[in-house]
Amino acid sequence: MNKSQLIEKIAGAADISKATAGKALDATTAAITEALASGESVALIGFGTFSVKERAARNGRNPQTGETITIAAAKIPSFKVGSQLKQACN
Repeated sequence: MNKSQLIEKIAGAADISKATAGKALDATTAAITEALASGESVALIGFGTFSVKERAARNGRNPQTGETITIAAAKIPSFKVGSQLKQACN
């Protein structure tokens, strides 16, 4: 399912226009992004939790030369599935 298909589903389920559903989806993703960028987590009970995890610096290899390189530490977004979503998929 892509974004436009998701907007159609939201519009149908909520009985609103596609434009309104699109704005709601954009606002939701922007709010989640903003919260993660500021280091907060977003918990949607039953659906899951969005959070930011820190990945430590590590050594890797350049596949072309075999040379050892240092991969910098990074913050990465993560998603932990909630129980209701997990049950719906099984």
